[in-house]
Amino acid sequence: MVEEQIAQRGVRDRAVLEALRRVPRHEFVPRQMQSSAYADRPLPIGHGQTISQPYIVAFMTEALQLTADARVLEVGTGSGYQAAVLAEITPHIYSIEIVEPLAREAARTLERHGYDTIRTRIGDGYAGWPEEGPFDAIIVTCAPGHVPPKLVEQLSPGGRLCLPVGDQGTGQILQRITRQPDGTTTEDLLMVRFVPMTGQAERRSSNHDPG
Repeated sequence: MVEEQIAQRGVRDRAVLEALRRVPRHEFVPRQMQSSAYADRPLPIGHGQTISQPYIVAFMTEALQLTADARVLEVGTGSGYQAAVLAEITPHIYSIEIVEPLAREAARTLERHGYDTIRTRIGDGYAGWPEEGPFDAIIVTCAPGHVPPKLVEQLSPGGRLCLPVGDQGTGQILQRITRQPDGTTTEDLLMVRFVPMTGQAERRSSNHDPG
């Protein structure tokens, strides 16, 4: 998987590639999907949610430019796979999931495989996790219609936010937002397709209010 689907497509960060090699992806998908766990495509994990394809997991992780002591917030724990990959690089991982059954199952899976430094939380990640911020990196694994302002506020100086923005109908763009001394810079990285962010993000988008 790592050589053919990830490294050959341009992911070069050695820490990211090694993280993907070490995490048993089949343990983070439903039993009936385990035979497809290492295919380069998203898979359903229940409750209308998916685990991202391995290449996208690797690409987004590399885009965060993590160091071994980075503090990372993940919005959208899902099955826990992305959090496990992050934890292979830095132990300081905080992950939020709005779907309670998924959050509880992910916490059990992560604990079972020894990822006991990851802190998980059930809740709406739109406003981040301010009491644990600031973060050197924030990764969002669901797509809001706009960039949540509270997430940008919780970036440390030089911190990076990687997230898909847009809706499934009109297309989503994976963006990297970097906090600078005088504001932020935004880079468009890839066209992607993620499940929508629900909760407050969904309500604000429907009201056309990004605040």
